Amino acid sequence: MTHLPPSFTADAPIGVFDSGVGGLSVLRHIHARLPREHLIYFADSGYAPYGDRSEDWLVARSLAITAFLVEQGVKALVVACNTATVAAIRAVRMTYPGMPIVGVEPGLKPGAAATRTGKIGVLATDRTLQGEKFLQLRDQVAAASGYEFLLQPCIGLVDRIELGELETEATVALLEGYVVPLLEAGADTLVLGCTHYPFMRGVIERIVAAHAKQPVTLIDTGDAVARQLERLLEGAGLLRPSGTSALDVFTSGDAPALSAAFKALLGLAPAVMAVEIPAI
Repeated sequence: MTHLPPSFTADAPIGVFDSGVGGLSVLRHIHARLPREHLIYFADSGYAPYGDRSEDWLVARSLAITAFLVEQGVKALVVACNTATVAAIRAVRMTYPGMPIVGVEPGLKPGAAATRTGKIGVLATDRTLQGEKFLQLRDQVAAASGYEFLLQPCIGLVDRIELGELETEATVALLEGYVVPLLEAGADTLVLGCTHYPFMRGVIERIVAAHAKQPVTLIDTGDAVARQLERLLEGAGLLRPSGTSALDVFTSGDAPALSAAFKALLGLAPAVMAVEIPAI
């Protein structure tokens, strides 16, 4: 049983944060699995993307955002950003040891379970692929399975998704430049190692259909994150027993832009409040 302060109750909200709109791919899985929960989403769009930030900056920023969400009374936290998880989740857990905290990591183990050729492509930000925690996981899974992980940093892709440029010719060309070499190297499994990338799934599937010489499996870990959150809340006695879902949304960036992203990506129209969380 997780020890929590007395103020934490089942009716308290769950905090979810990402560098921008990518975490919405995780939020939709959480909402689907836990439809009675009150969710608070924070998009750090004013400081996105995270992929080229230093580890020290990511730790400080993640702690600042977590402190803001704790002030809102959250009972649990989802770090819905691969880059922030790799760099900062240990520090966040050490700072808030009594809180259920779930991070997002590239699905290397699911990728290893899905592959038939033993070659697994990993699409992620450069910072995620350079992270010590990620490389340790890669080495561990590779040693246990004997499989090869082909790491592909997707420079600039998050920026285009943040701008809503999902289907433009330039974005498709950029993505082709990242995906096609993995397919040519024999990858039969592609791990979407950034929470932004599931929103490009349709484009990736078209690229695979045009270039792959074998069936290719795409790995999105959003549902696994939601299941882990459910397990932690249930173990702590914090699942909300009744009521309807609620959603509060904050951003350090442009509120109308985030509102448009919610509508375009999730079909939702929550009120969005712009707030400033000072950089540390």
